[in-house]
Amino acid sequence: MCYTVPIASAVVTTIAWRKTGNQNLWWLNLMLYGGGIFGFVDHLWNGELFLISDKIGRDLLLGVVITATIFVCWVGLMVFSRTKSSLPQNQFGKA
Repeated sequence: MCYTVPIASAVVTTIAWRKTGNQNLWWLNLMLYGGGIFGFVDHLWNGELFLISDKIGRDLLLGVVITATIFVCWVGLMVFSRTKSSLPQNQFGKA
């Protein structure tokens, strides 16, 4: 069930992205869908797709941790992409 939190977050960012057209939200959206799909495939692979365990709170907390990790990585990518001095220069002088 941990894949439900990133998927729900991705649905929210999809709605926000469609309203604003912000490209940064688009990247966050893709990362969240990727995290949700990864969790879905993991549960499918292990035969636990629709299994609701006795520890559903723990499963949902794991989903929150996964979503928070994706968000932190996205913020890092946004900071890195705005720092032109940290990007390597190619032979034409453009990053």
